[in-house]
Amino acid sequence: MPLYTDQLNRQLLLPDTPKRIISLVPSQTELLFDLGLDTEVIGITKFCVHPDEWFRNKTRIGGTKTVKQEIITSLEPDLIIANKEENVKEQIEALEKMAPVWISDINTIDDAINMIRSIGTITGTTAASENIIHRIQKGFTELTEQIASFKKIRTAYLIWKDPYMVAAGDTFIHDVMSRTGFENVFVQQNRYPEITVEILKQKQTELLLLSSEPYPFQQKHIDELQALLPDTQILLVDGEIFSWYGSRLQYTPAYLQQLIALLKQ
Repeated sequence: MPLYTDQLNRQLLLPDTPKRIISLVPSQTELLFDLGLDTEVIGITKFCVHPDEWFRNKTRIGGTKTVKQEIITSLEPDLIIANKEENVKEQIEALEKMAPVWISDINTIDDAINMIRSIGTITGTTAASENIIHRIQKGFTELTEQIASFKKIRTAYLIWKDPYMVAAGDTFIHDVMSRTGFENVFVQQNRYPEITVEILKQKQTELLLLSSEPYPFQQKHIDELQALLPDTQILLVDGEIFSWYGSRLQYTPAYLQQLIALLKQ
């Protein structure tokens, strides 16, 4: 019976390649689709918006932090895929009584690549997962070459409003930022600290990135902040590109190259 280790170093015994999979993580749901596991995936969350056909047609088992255990029980999964940060520990512990739960823990792009490889192994889609990994690694290698002469910019990445919250130095978003030459002014802090406009001024923030998710920043928020931060360049950015750590990483380097080109103008 195959024994697998997840990213929390927990061991799972799976008698066979899973045929009834539930995903509790949007970016990993998209990965399962790109691995060709259409019939195998039987349940997703209400936040699993990619691909659209799955979002419209797959059974929804609640939110990432509001899992409906009765629905999961009725689906009789043989594998549940979760994430340490996005899902609630107590809910995961309850789900472990129903089926094996594989948990990812992702703070860097290398962690994401290891996750993609592991899920490919578990689901019998090794070739597809290695193709995805190759495209991700190739893209980031090319990005590194592109930004060799790019001057580092003192940057903050806002994820929330009321209160303002930013991505700090131990997050996946920070690792993506660091691949572009964006110098995270909150690198010394942890997770997603609350901040103020005054702190952004004190940090001499040159570039402020407003994410499209989880808070849906818009042009009106740029206008509000620009009036308070006249010397800071402020841009809206695609939050999925910066924070989704599944197969969407294939498209991250190209997006970042476009963003850098815009800043060079």
